[in-house]
Amino acid sequence: MSVTGRPPENPSAARPQGAAGDGPGGPERRRVRMVPGGPVLVEGPVEVVMEDGSTAVSDRWLVALCACRRSRAYPFCDTSHRRRRRD
Repeated sequence: MSVTGRPPENPSAARPQGAAGDGPGGPERRRVRMVPGGPVLVEGPVEVVMEDGSTAVSDRWLVALCACRRSRAYPFCDTSHRRRRRD
């Protein structure tokens, strides 16, 4: 996992033609699973574009994205939601 300080120059360049996940009919669908009270699980690899335009990249086959904003590794989940209850 890595976080870069700048947005990709061209959003379509983030995944070049013929990259893993592209099929003959276009990009392959990715499965996203919502975990109640927990993270959002996304089949990877992923590139997350943050609010400020920076990107966070993970090459893992399954990525847990933080939905509660308590993670020290945000946008990735570090299971902080297990230790503290939300008000």
